[in-house]
Amino acid sequence: MEEKNLQTNQQPATGLEPELLTVRETYLRLRISKWKLYDLFRRRLIDSVQIGKRRFVTPAALQAYIQRITRESMA
Repeated sequence: MEEKNLQTNQQPATGLEPELLTVRETYLRLRISKWKLYDLFRRRLIDSVQIGKRRFVTPAALQAYIQRITRESMA
């Protein structure tokens, strides 16, 4: 079962949130395209970390972005 989780990028059944979200997990959570997410990275609207050639987003950075766009849309 653990191998399947690694292959599909699914969270383990522990219910714990991963410390780093993949690009795919991030754009699926935001319901935007991968290209839009990379544009947000380029414009530095979402903080990310790069490990080797892969880019990740912390849940805190994702939450901060969501809170910021929510505040801006209410202003």
